[in-house]
Order: sequence, then C-alpha cells, then structure tokens
Amino acid sequence: MLYFLSVFRSYFRKKIFYKFKKFIVNKELIIDTNQSEVVIALLEDKRLVELNKDKSGKSYAVGDVYLGKVKKIIPGLNAAFIDVGYEKDAFLHYLDLGTQILSLNKFIKLSTSGKQSISIETFPNEKDIEKTGKISNILTVNQQILVQVAKEPISTKGPRVNADLSLPGRFMVLVPFSDKVSISQKIKSPEERNRLKRLALSIKPKNFGLIVRTVAENKMVAELDADLKELQKKWSSLTAMLPTAKAPQKIVGELNRTSAIIRDLLNESFNNIHVNDPRLFDEIKAYIRTISPDQQDIVKLYKGKIPLFEHFGIEKQIKTSFGKNVSFKGGAYLIIEHTEALHVIDVNSGHRTNSENNQEQNALDVNIEAAAEIARQLRLRDMGGIIVIDFIDLHFGQNRRILYERVKEEMKNDRAKHTVLPPSKFGLVQITRQRVRPEMNIETIEKCPVCDGTGEVKASIVLVDDIENNIKYLLLQQNEKYLKMCANPYICAYLTKGIFSIRLKWFLKMKKWIRIVPMSSYHFLEYHFFNQDNDEIKL
Repeated sequence: MLYFLSVFRSYFRKKIFYKFKKFIVNKELIIDTNQSEVVIALLEDKRLVELNKDKSGKSYAVGDVYLGKVKKIIPGLNAAFIDVGYEKDAFLHYLDLGTQILSLNKFIKLSTSGKQSISIETFPNEKDIEKTGKISNILTVNQQILVQVAKEPISTKGPRVNADLSLPGRFMVLVPFSDKVSISQKIKSPEERNRLKRLALSIKPKNFGLIVRTVAENKMVAELDADLKELQKKWSSLTAMLPTAKAPQKIVGELNRTSAIIRDLLNESFNNIHVNDPRLFDEIKAYIRTISPDQQDIVKLYKGKIPLFEHFGIEKQIKTSFGKNVSFKGGAYLIIEHTEALHVIDVNSGHRTNSENNQEQNALDVNIEAAAEIARQLRLRDMGGIIVIDFIDLHFGQNRRILYERVKEEMKNDRAKHTVLPPSKFGLVQITRQRVRPEMNIETIEKCPVCDGTGEVKASIVLVDDIENNIKYLLLQQNEKYLKMCANPYICAYLTKGIFSIRLKWFLKMKKWIRIVPMSSYHFLEYHFFNQDNDEIKL
C-alpha cells in the first residue's frame, strides 16, 4: 500500500508541474531561407520540437484547390483517379466526395460554361448523397471536378484529394454548400462553446458552414468577423477563376508553409520569430500585422555573421535528434526503426539505475520520460501511419495506466490527428498518426573526415595549397568580387591565426579579402566557397 501511495504522489506531483509548465512555455520560430527552400524550426524553451522544409515553387501542398478531370473510375475501390497535372493521377474515394458533391458539380458546370461567376449565396443546393452510394453514379470520365489536396504525393503515390472543400483561416474554417456550425473539440468549457456557436451563427453567410478553431477561444466577434471576411474574399477569388479555367489547373493555393505555421501556432506564448531573409521578413511582418497587429514586433531580421541555425544551436540539435539511436535524460535512449508498413520504437534504460527505487519504479520513470521524447520525435520527424512502441515492461496494471495517460497527455500538443491505444498484453503501445506529408528524414552519418568516403587517403599536408589554388581560380580567373569560405573550426583557426596569417598573405597576393567562417558541422578536411548571395560556388 505504501508503495502505491508513493507512486501516486510522485505521479501527481509531476503531472501538476507538467500542466503548470505548459502555460509558461516560450516559443520561438527560426526561419532559415535560401534559393531552393525555406527551413522552419519551432523551439519550445530553446528545444527543437518541429522542423519543416518548404521548397521554393513546390506544388500539390495540402490545402491547394485544383480544377481536375476524371481520368478513370474504379468501381471495385468505389474511387476515381483525377488528373490534377501531377505525373501520377490523384486518388479520390467516394467517402471523400462530401455530402454536397452534387451541388458542387452543378456549380462548377454552370461556372465553367458561363462567362461570369455565380453567387453561392443564391445557389439552390441539391440533395445530399448517400454514404453507401456508388461513385460511378456521381462522376463520369472526363468530367471536370473541383478537388482539394488532402495528402501530398508520397513515394510512388500521387496526391490524395477530396471534393469536400474547406478554406482554413486563423480562427475559422469556411465550408461551402453547408449550413453547419461546429466548435473545436479541444475547447472544453460549455459556456465558451455556446458563446462561440452563437457568434458564429450570427455572422455565418448563407450557404456556408463554419468550423470554429481552438485559437478562437475567448476571441471577440470583431476578430472572428474580420477572419470570415478574408475567407469570403478567398472564395470569391476561387469562383472568379472558374469561367476561364481549364482542367487540370491550380485554382487557389494554400498559404506557404511558413505562413500556415504562423497562422496555426501564433499565440501569446510566442516570443520571437527570427528570419534571415529581408524579403521574407517583410512578408511575415505584413502577414502578422493582418492577423495579430499587437505581435508584429516579435518578427526580427537576423543579420549575424554566423549561420542562423548555428547561432541558435539548432544544427547541433538536428544532428542529435535524428538517426536510429536517440538519447534522452539519464543515459536512457530510443531505437527508431522505419519500415514500409509501420514505425517501431524501442525504449531502453541504458546504464540508468536509481538505488533508491526498485526495478518497477525505475522502469516507470524511464517510460514516462521516454513518452515525452517520443511525442517530440513524432512531431519532429512528422512520422505518420502506425507507430508501435515497446516500452520497458511494467508488472503492475496501475503503472501501465499511468504510462498510458502520460502518453496521451504528451501527444495533446501534436496538431496532427492521432489515436493512442492502451498497452497491449505484450506491453506495446500503438499510435496511429495522420500522414499528410513525406516524413522528415535527415542523414546523421557523416563521411569519413580523412578519406571522404572513398577509402583513399589524401595527403592533408597539401590541403592549404588546394584551398589557395581554388581561391586563385575564383578571384583571378572567374573574377568573383566577393568570396566566403566555410570550413572546420580547426582549419579556420590555422588560416587566420597570428598577425601575418595565411589569409593576410592571400590578401597581399590577390588584393582581395577572403571571409573565413568556422562551421562545426563540417568534417576536418571539408570546405566550401560562397558568393555574395550566400549561394555555394561549385568547383
């Protein structure tokens, strides 16, 4: 009995601290941009919890709306393949058509055949389709249909789409051809839910439904109405394109990944948004000015000489957080394996022991800490599908319930739809997590610093001569006006030490100063050259 009381006391003390800590978490967004992509890191109390890459010119992102053409109907799957311009046709299942697909199809037919847009508010809706119907009764080959990307192309599969359109805003989601008002299930207060429902009903336009998002909690009607007007403008721009559109064609694009993350996450706990690109800085500041004017000053332009991710310690966190083995507190670690069907995570205590506790209590402590790290890893890597976790065996049912509740608590911060099942008879915890984008995977194994992965050793004594020859070529023959060299800190120190350093000798020879920047992530003999726009110069 005393043992169980001590377990409960320890658990509830940790739980109360955890809940209090959630209200004081400091969030920062670090945005590193270059010509090919934008990398976005979300920090909570300086700890990396999300990493997103938004490639320049990327198409078929979640939320994009396309005018597509039905290419093939598969009665056996009760689904159709839609041509949206991607190399692989998009997949559309009958259950993803939406109950008002007949109204949408009629609206598209009238809009694309005429020379002017049609108002949805005066449009007579058709009857809802049955849930058990056949897609062949709804769609025909070569028919034009308006679809929205629900899942990005992954591996050899094309995008998955649905015809139940929705336009997300900061506080609400606008759903055409609907009259329903729904409130986020994460808003628990009955009074607040009723208040928001009354407000939404009072401003809801005819023939539109509304989904009130979690961030709308405690917001005033003026803020909700301003958000709704922006969504109505977006719908108007969508319908204005239909008369001249030809399938397959992109009609409306979702916000870029940066703005979408800011829209969905921005709240009072955000302290700073650091960005190293002046153009993107202006765009983000202008966007925040429209959705939350009081917070526009948290956007800051980074002008430091050290690379942005190096400055905030993100590069090191990336290297330690990805890979097969992931360590956490006290020497315990996770082993993460990926297969085509599912992801497997094994929890190991390592050399961790606590002489004051028995084996059961030690296992519970490691499992509880592992639950927090696993929830972070799922967000960080954007792992989707089925995740099976092999926690350290617990012999008491009460401890297994404590662990199960902690896993659910840690997963509450995850914005992706997920389900956590109780531990099985074998002690395995299963999680299903929505997969809408390719999994984030970063290579953490580096090449041998001596042979560069070739197995052949190059004499390091000639390294400085190689660097000097490359600099001569770039400055004297290629006429580069500005040159920056990034190298391992030891090499940088060797080139810049002393009054009459090697770099100074280069300056006297070539009459141009070379900026040398140490990069701790580079291996010993690695170096790269960059121009004034911070683009790498390939040799």
